[in-house]
Amino acid sequence: MENAALAAPAPRALATEAVHAGRDDLAELGVHAPPIDLSTTYPSHDAAGEAARIDAFAATGERPEGPPVYARLDNPTTARFETALARLEGAESAVAFASGMAALTAVLLVRASMGLRHVVAVRPLYGCSDHLLNAGLLGTEVTWTDPAGIADAIRPETGLVMVETPANPTLAEIDLRAVRHACGSVPLLVDSTFATPVLQRPLEEGARIVLHSATKYLGGHGDVMGGVVACDEEFARKLRQVRFATGGVLHPMAGYLLLRGLSTLPVRVRAASVTAADLARRLGADPRIARVHYPSIGGAMVSFEVYGDPHQVISGVRLITPAVSLGSVDTLIQHPASISHRIVAEGDRRSAGVSDRLLRLSVGLEDVEDLWRDLTEALSAQPVRSGGVDARESRRVAR
Repeated sequence: MENAALAAPAPRALATEAVHAGRDDLAELGVHAPPIDLSTTYPSHDAAGEAARIDAFAATGERPEGPPVYARLDNPTTARFETALARLEGAESAVAFASGMAALTAVLLVRASMGLRHVVAVRPLYGCSDHLLNAGLLGTEVTWTDPAGIADAIRPETGLVMVETPANPTLAEIDLRAVRHACGSVPLLVDSTFATPVLQRPLEEGARIVLHSATKYLGGHGDVMGGVVACDEEFARKLRQVRFATGGVLHPMAGYLLLRGLSTLPVRVRAASVTAADLARRLGADPRIARVHYPSIGGAMVSFEVYGDPHQVISGVRLITPAVSLGSVDTLIQHPASISHRIVAEGDRRSAGVSDRLLRLSVGLEDVEDLWRDLTEALSAQPVRSGGVDARESRRVAR
């Protein structure tokens, strides 16, 4: 019994995993901070042995045993981040890439290499994800549908069903268990960038693949770019082969920063979520706001629609930063129709709920009163809805 207990340690809470995953060997190494391995290549006097390891990787995609071979194949620092993220998602494996879009590209290439080029997708998605699918840049074909139409949209050559929940930028939510049932044998990919493992673990709901733009909450400080896919080891091996062939590798310094970001992820997400929920409530009661979108699972993202010119709000903030991206410790605001979803056709944007008056707020760690003061001043020139519509209903928080 004692040996069994040693072999299977008790599960650890998410906050504990966030701090310790990927660092389990540091005491053995005699260091406290994870080392950064910046090598691009590694010496070896056993050329035949190296050839055998490279052949094995080419055949299986499994990480080579022993010392690293070449940074495009694997990197010890990046591997620490992958190990940690897999633990937080409850996945067998994770594979990191240079950006979220590089990660999505690799997933699509893996499925296309199997002759499965058709994708069923639900809008809204992040604008560049939408564009990558819709433009057919990788030879893929996409069928857009709502969650209820997924089962009917699947074909024999369908390789993937893709959803984003909460969605960018409307924060629309999808019942993952219901969607997974509709997918049948087709893998479900969930972009969980907004939720993070703190608020949502899609693999437990039946998804096979979880995608993160690690640039956002996983890094958390607006100073690192990366992407990561959490999945089973079988799929991870194929992703590693695509990463090696295409070169979309995560730099080891980025891997180090992302691992460091994970250690504070639960604290940051939960603190920002409290502020975001408060701001959503205040915006929902403000007569200058037409509608507020805030997900039922919570989170640090709030979207809202104004009655007047959204660009006046963008130009009016002083504490809040008008900028693309999200998930940083400081609060950011942007106009999706002009920026993140500009690349999506206007009709497709609007049908997905991305109106021209929608603003997206990524709430950071500032005091809520300071943020509200800045928002109130930026909204000062906005008209107030009046007339024959119930203002309370028109300003409700969309859940």
